[in-house]
Amino acid sequence: MKRKKVLFFIYQMGAGGAARTLLNIINNLDRSKFEPVLVTLDYNSDYEANVKSDVTFIKINEKRLRNAIFPLAKLIRELKVDLVFSTIPNYNTIAILANLLSFTRAKNIVREADNLSGGFLTDLKLRGYGMMYKWASQVVSLSEGVKQNLIQRYKVKSENIKVIYNPVDLKNIRKHMNEGVLAEEHLPIFHGEEKVIITAGRLVKQKDHQTLIDAFAKVHKQINSKLVILGEGPLKDTLIKQTERLGIQDKVHFIGFQNNPYVYFKHADLFVLTSIHEGFGHVLAEALATGAPVVSTDCASGPAEVLDDGKYGLLAPVGDVNAIANNMQEVLTYDKEKLDRVKEAGYKRVEDFDARQIADEYGALFTETMAR
Repeated sequence: MKRKKVLFFIYQMGAGGAARTLLNIINNLDRSKFEPVLVTLDYNSDYEANVKSDVTFIKINEKRLRNAIFPLAKLIRELKVDLVFSTIPNYNTIAILANLLSFTRAKNIVREADNLSGGFLTDLKLRGYGMMYKWASQVVSLSEGVKQNLIQRYKVKSENIKVIYNPVDLKNIRKHMNEGVLAEEHLPIFHGEEKVIITAGRLVKQKDHQTLIDAFAKVHKQINSKLVILGEGPLKDTLIKQTERLGIQDKVHFIGFQNNPYVYFKHADLFVLTSIHEGFGHVLAEALATGAPVVSTDCASGPAEVLDDGKYGLLAPVGDVNAIANNMQEVLTYDKEKLDRVKEAGYKRVEDFDARQIADEYGALFTETMAR
């Protein structure tokens, strides 16, 4: 049987969740059925080195997204692509237009990755995306909560949406967790009597590190502890100043983006996510895979699904400093028996998101979509 050619389009293979998701799908897709092609704009990015060598990787000689429409259309046509897959609204729009202008019979699947909302103007913008999605062959949502948002705000019909959870590459995580080592300059942070609380994510408003730092300040008064923040972003200086105002600057460590965050999660006593909104909360599943206990905000819409309404980690209202601090303190005072049970439950939960299983779900959807 001839393999079907699937083109994956994204702006760049950067350090974000969308790139990580595409990487996990591409690397785990059944090669006996599919031939993956990855297309990005002309950027050098963090995850490129992790793309399997048998993937055709093409960079369009453009750095502006809107300029990619015609070059992408040309690639779809010249490569005789069977299906185009993209994720995130702006990229989806470009992929849909390029596919239409390729004048081929290639099908088009778009994936929605976040629970976006806002005021009147934002709702108009989301409705515009929804109108574009009508030209797609299939819409994928990464959680039930995001599906409901697509229905309510984008006005996409329920029957046109398929929910497929984020793929978590458990094999890769465990390899990096067990074979990786902490950077030498970070060893003193993790070696000592203090409890280590960790988080990972872009330093942007959505992740609400301000609330996390406020909550940590309360926890630190009760428990000898440190906070480690992985990630880069525009709010770094603001957050550093916040730690200085609170007098905890020597207890909060900003260590930037790490190619192997999993070895850091493994050595931490607690992982915390304080996001205002998430599509899925991919990093929560990754943390569970390393054995780290988890505390998260119950934001729309992913964490409650990943943690099964608190069964696999504690949930607190968005922005509630006291509730988040109380949950952090509770986990940090678990006895060994309780902690072992929590870790084992987490290991079991993430099997539901194993990349090989999720890639098979995508493969089945690709086949079904192309057969229409």
